[in-house]
Amino acid sequence: MSAAHSAPRTPDRDPGLQPERTRLAWRRTTLSGTVSAVLAVKTALHGGASVTGVVACALCCVLWLGFLGVAHRRIRTLSAPGSPAAFAPRHATAAVLCTVAMAACGAALVL
Repeated sequence: MSAAHSAPRTPDRDPGLQPERTRLAWRRTTLSGTVSAVLAVKTALHGGASVTGVVACALCCVLWLGFLGVAHRRIRTLSAPGSPAAFAPRHATAAVLCTVAMAACGAALVL
């Protein structure tokens, strides 16, 4: 008998819970992006609207919509029956770029 056969078998984890947890994490992240976009609009309109503020606010909203599209696509994939497909690198890159650019626009609004 080999060592591989005599080793105690570890119980398999439930792979069904991981997609659900990941889907919920995407929803929470989308909610925080929504709050950021709303705060960007509030900041841009506070004390009178400047051209720079309106442009940064509009850019924040467009970036939020881009992130929302990527997140919705991933949530649908995770909600589909069966094993979910891997997250495409281009979608991951788009999500990261939208997040970083939204943070930069938010910083521009504050400063």
